[in-house]
Amino acid sequence: MRVHHLNCGSFCPHGRRLVNGKGGWFERASIVCHCLAIETGDGIVLVDTGFGMEDARNPGQLGTAFRLMMEPKPKAETTALKQLEALGFEAGDIKHIVATHLDLDHAGGLPDFPEAEVHVFAPELAAALHPTLRERTRYIGGTHWKHNPRWVEHTTGGDEWFGFESVRILPGLDTDVLLVPLIGHSLGHTGVAIRNGEEWLMHCGDSFFHHWEMTTPPKCPPMLAFFQRLTASDGAARKSNQERLRELIRTRGNEVTAFCSHDPHQLELAQARAAQAAAA
Repeated sequence: MRVHHLNCGSFCPHGRRLVNGKGGWFERASIVCHCLAIETGDGIVLVDTGFGMEDARNPGQLGTAFRLMMEPKPKAETTALKQLEALGFEAGDIKHIVATHLDLDHAGGLPDFPEAEVHVFAPELAAALHPTLRERTRYIGGTHWKHNPRWVEHTTGGDEWFGFESVRILPGLDTDVLLVPLIGHSLGHTGVAIRNGEEWLMHCGDSFFHHWEMTTPPKCPPMLAFFQRLTASDGAARKSNQERLRELIRTRGNEVTAFCSHDPHQLELAQARAAQAAAA
């Protein structure tokens, strides 16, 4: 198995120190969309998609408020589709997409892979397909799933992964891929755990936004802290699951490498580790 760590979308708001925790107050910040492309014996498994081709063609569909606050920069060349093509794959090689959640910056690439099965936690799919007034701005299903994705919804069934509820979603693969519910940021938000040889990779989605949040005591750049509070569907659950993730990293850090979607520092570390493993 080989794992590619891709940046499938960037945000460049002003206030680098407020967002990244360092740099100038008026510099452009750096926020990424960290996605995974996992080569298996049954094709490619994609974890999240970031922005897609239609987002690059029509960024206005992302919404005025989101664009003003986060200043997303969707580009065709950074879509999962174009990056995978550069690696020698075609859209049809992507058999499965696993969504941490269906926010617009995580599900924008779904139309680029219309034949893939899209695996998602059942509460998230329900929230996305039938959003409340408060939840409506985070999903743009009229574009991102107007192609009628091949949804595969999952519920937990009593399985555990290091003390977390989990569900193994792709039993036919030559590696383990688990959905790990981490409710809070959205109503059906999950992490995705992938067995990578002797260790586990844990894509935590938007459970946290900055690596400082996984330290003890935790801290977070103020703009990211504000954005997390603003967008959380269940603030108490989000904080509780962050604490559980800190404990996981503290006690199982030699077995589990955990990272979030939007931290450029964690993406750079993951890409460097992957390059080192590929060269070994």
